Amino acid sequence: MMIMAVMVTIATRAAAMSYTEARTEALFLTDKMAYELNLNARQYEAVYEINLDYMMSLVSHTDILGSSWVYRNYRLGDVLDRWQYDRYMAVTYFYRPVVWTNNRWHFSVYTHYTDRHKFFRPRPHAFDTYRGPGNHHVAVAPPAHNNHNNVHHPSTHNNRPTPPPTTHNNNHRPTNQPTVHNTNTPRPTSTTRSATTHPTRTNNAGGFGKHK
Repeated sequence: MMIMAVMVTIATRAAAMSYTEARTEALFLTDKMAYELNLNARQYEAVYEINLDYMMSLVSHTDILGSSWVYRNYRLGDVLDRWQYDRYMAVTYFYRPVVWTNNRWHFSVYTHYTDRHKFFRPRPHAFDTYRGPGNHHVAVAPPAHNNHNNVHHPSTHNNRPTPPPTTHNNNHRPTNQPTVHNTNTPRPTSTTRSATTHPTRTNNAGGFGKHK
């Protein structure tokens, strides 16, 4: 049992992706995402970093669709516009870029882009300056119109309208909406005082008199 455990540990460590391999694959994947999703310069830098973080997090095949993959989707949801994110989820080689077959990593993007030397854009600046988690230096704020709620990760977007502040009157009733009184219901009259007619009314039978 001890020998088996050691063999599994060695196999798992051997499966971990090197920084050089992770950077190469993240660059190729990001270039194709930039081409199909029409990424702007800021998005291009940010998406490269996100893809590199994901590649470097892969220690074993169980990580492919694990928490790092979920976090990748979450971060891309903050960077991409709504239509870009919808397109991203619809393209399998973007949404699930890594598979594990025959005890090695395989990258889905090569099923569509077979020429590994063809790139549509120059390398992002982060390719030479960013080396993985803990070294984030490109701050990309989410677009103001980013409101997708159908993504497969926990949503933290602040797209919900802020409710108006609730104030209270002396009767501890919320005053967000005006209180409407039913004027058709007659007010009770005192049994000890005679009702005084309202200046604009002459009929005292309806109970509309104003108390002194």
